[in-house]
Amino acid sequence: MIYAVKTVVGRENIVLEAIAAKAKARGLNVKALVHPEEIKGYIFIEGDIKDIEKAIQMIPHIRGLIKTPVKVDEIRRFLEPRKAEIELNVGDIVEIIGGPFKGERGKVVRYDKTKRETTIELLEVSVPIPVTVSVEFVKLVEKKK
Repeated sequence: MIYAVKTVVGRENIVLEAIAAKAKARGLNVKALVHPEEIKGYIFIEGDIKDIEKAIQMIPHIRGLIKTPVKVDEIRRFLEPRKAEIELNVGDIVEIIGGPFKGERGKVVRYDKTKRETTIELLEVSVPIPVTVSVEFVKLVEKKK
């Protein structure tokens, strides 16, 4: 069964590593741990409920265990690999396709693949403003020459 553990937002990976270490050291029946980046404040643990309860005891940043099992279908989209990665480079021209700057064009000044974020300087403004947006909200217009 898969169960959700509520954590302090931003501490999910620390909690996940602590639970994994404790489960391994004590030989607890914890099969898998996952923290989807899109879901803040929660990690999912597959295993026996009694062993999960033992594994999370006394670990800082845990807010509680939701004892209702989570169906795989409810979290499947977070477990599947993402669609094709768009390849951005510093100097590329992109258009923002979502959010408050929708329709604006800008030049890429930084691209963070792991966070899936890009920082761009807006072109059609008198003072260049750096804006950081998710790569899901940009469309490549022109490659750097």
